[in-house]
Amino acid sequence: MDGIINVHKPPGMTSHDVVSFIRRTFRQKRVGHTGTLDPGVAGVLPICLGKATRVAQFLTDQDKAYRGELTLGFTTDTLDGFGQFTGEKDASRLTEDEIRQALVGFIGEIEQIPPMVSAVRHQGKKLYELARAGVEVERRPRKVTIHSLEILEIEGLSTAHPKVSFDVVCSKGTYIRTLCDDIGARLGVGGYMSHLVRTRSGPFTLATAHPLEIIEEAVQTGNYQQVVLAIESGLTHLLSVKVWDSAVKAVSHGNPLFEPGVAEKPETLQEGQLIRLHGLNEEILAVAKVIFEQKDNQTKIIFQPIVVFI
Repeated sequence: MDGIINVHKPPGMTSHDVVSFIRRTFRQKRVGHTGTLDPGVAGVLPICLGKATRVAQFLTDQDKAYRGELTLGFTTDTLDGFGQFTGEKDASRLTEDEIRQALVGFIGEIEQIPPMVSAVRHQGKKLYELARAGVEVERRPRKVTIHSLEILEIEGLSTAHPKVSFDVVCSKGTYIRTLCDDIGARLGVGGYMSHLVRTRSGPFTLATAHPLEIIEEAVQTGNYQQVVLAIESGLTHLLSVKVWDSAVKAVSHGNPLFEPGVAEKPETLQEGQLIRLHGLNEEILAVAKVIFEQKDNQTKIIFQPIVVFI
């Protein structure tokens, strides 16, 4: 079976646990996820089946959205509520305006140092593996983008440890636990991520995500279409180019598609842009890269397939 399942991952399971569950439930080996969620984090986790596993690389690069909670006045060694407390300060002096201004300061392109509990590799080993062994290494800061950061509620303002609920939209590679730690540091009282749910991953949202029980029931009753989406559901951010029937075979072999084989294309394309190639019957054929070729003082457009689905 080929397609994508928008899974609502429960807390307590690793992303690999969810992949294993889907693999057993569908009795299918080719299964993969599109971006790791920590075991304690719930929310959207798109899972790819069969040929759709080739889509994962395009989904991983897309923006993510989260709903989180920051508890001020405490710090932990894991930057979340699952670690050991390492410090405590009284945050009762903070005003709502100070908290809001601190969050605004993180909107845009920022640098983050990956936490030791992340899956980033250092000399062949994942950081969280080193952390479990009691080893801490120097990490280089990485640039990420916070597109929006909105406070939903501040609970316990004027108490020692207020809690800030927020929505954030960010680029791939953003660590929300690090964001919470950095906000706490900027406010001078420390802070940690006390709750997190991923509400969107690319085009997939929490509102349309399926709990594991619903997925299992759909498989048992044979209603796969209730939970398995088409391959191209993970490629909706790419523009579409339609291919004449006579050129479909060439595309299936990964050969470049020249303009005579194109039935319909967008008016504006950019060099290096990724697009979807579709047959006249709307069947997804491939993801291709746009190449501009200069010849005889003219610019010719070539579509080079990089991932083929037929």
